[in-house]
Parts: sequence; structure tokens; C-alpha cells
Amino acid sequence: MSDSEILPGLEGVMSYQTEFDLGQGDCVAGMKTLPDDSIDIVVTSPPYNLGINYQNYNDNLSSKDYLKWSLEWAGEVRRILKPEGSFFLNVGASPANPWMPHELALTLRDLFQLQNTIHWIKSITLELKESDPVSVGHFKPINSKRFLNDCHEFVFHFTKSGKVPVDRLAVGVPYADKSNIARWSHTEGKDKRCRGNNWHIPYETIASRSKDRPHPATFPVELARKCIQLHGRKPKALTMLDPFLGIGNAAVAAGETEIKKFFGFEIDEIYLEEAKKRLGV
Repeated sequence: MSDSEILPGLEGVMSYQTEFDLGQGDCVAGMKTLPDDSIDIVVTSPPYNLGINYQNYNDNLSSKDYLKWSLEWAGEVRRILKPEGSFFLNVGASPANPWMPHELALTLRDLFQLQNTIHWIKSITLELKESDPVSVGHFKPINSKRFLNDCHEFVFHFTKSGKVPVDRLAVGVPYADKSNIARWSHTEGKDKRCRGNNWHIPYETIASRSKDRPHPATFPVELARKCIQLHGRKPKALTMLDPFLGIGNAAVAAGETEIKKFFGFEIDEIYLEEAKKRLGV
């Protein structure tokens, strides 16, 4: 989830090959119904405990209670995640509380190995020699004499062993200098290199939040799609979970990449119905 005010437009209702199993209720209770070692990929974004106005969740817990709750739901994620599975955890902060993502990651270190830290860049300014600085993307502006606008969030890639192979080139980019394709043996003649851990994925502007995005915080479909691609393997043989489904962006990404089966849990009936409408289920 994100505190940005600018979110992607509503995708049209699609027909997917993915089998969707979506349930309403607490995610811990929902995950307890799933067998051990049954999920290949988890892509999710829990509430950040930043006071966001959700309809059926208190986003103002004490830090101690929030981290205790995080251990509870993340413990279920560990139980159901396969040994070679990937758990992608999107989490952001507020300028006044920058420690929170790091505290959460450290809290989970007894459950998982932190294999990669990805920076989701929502907006960036490029200093190009041939022109004036160019800003691309969107962020939620703040009025402050102390803080900079926050233009990025974290995606922590957790695994059980820290040794899970990933498909870096599935989210790779072409070489700017094409001579490198032949110069480096590891390219195997392919015009693709590792993207690195900075992913610029901007939001698309919407006309109306209440109409186009009836949820106060969500990540782009593209972010979830890239997580799926990075995990690699054959999507049609994979199972995926988002324990904090929201309006279903991770589910849309699962459908678009032809994940075999997707599980999602959402405590809010309105958000769940919106997700089902978008997925056509």
C-alpha cells in the first residue's frame, strides 16, 4: 500500500485463466486454512500503521502492538511458503516516522532471510546534460519546513534460506551501450542486463479517487507483476497469495502473468467486492 494520492486508473474487467480463491475476514485466520509449504509467491502490502483511514481496520496501533501483530501474520506466511518460495513485502514510511520499515524488517529476521531490498521509486528527477532537470512520476506532496517529499517505498524480498534463485533478466533492461553485448560473456549475446534494485514504477493519474480507486492505499499492478517475474519459474505451475488483498492489484498481476492459483484475504467487504468485480469473479 502507499500513501500516494495518485493511483492507476481502473483496469477493465478481464477474463483470466488463473483460479482465484478470495475470502473475507482476518488474514491470519484465512492463512490457517492453507497447508504448510503450499505457496510459491507472496506479494503483499500490509497497513503501515501511519493513521490511514481504513473502513474496518485501526491503523493507529502502538509500535509494540503493530510489530507483535506483524510477527503473527508473517509467521503464517512462513509456514505456508514453500522452501524455494519468495515473499515480497511492500512497506513505506512517513517523513516523521522513517524507522518503521526497518523496524519491521528487523522484526521478521527470525522468520526469514532478507535476500533483496528493492526500492520502488514513485517519482524521480533526472539531471540530463542536454536539458534542464526532468521530473517523472508522482508523489504525495507535503507542506513542511523539515522534511523532503517522500518519493519511494521499500519492497523487501524475503526467503526462507536466502539462496533462492531469481530471474534477474525477466525484469531486465536493454544495454545502453550495445558494444557491451559482445564484450561481456555473461550476456550470451542477449541485449538484456540486470535492472538493479531501483524500480521506477510511477502511478497513473486518476480523475476521481472515490470512483476509480475506492481504497486509500494501494500499489501499482506493475509492481506486483515485476515481483512475479523476478521470482521466475513457470507461472502456470505456481500458487500465489496476498493476505492483504485490498482491491486486488496483486490478483490482477497474477491473472495477467497466468499464475495457476491465487489466494487472497481481505477484511473489508467493500474492498473485496471491488476486487472481485475487477477480476470478473
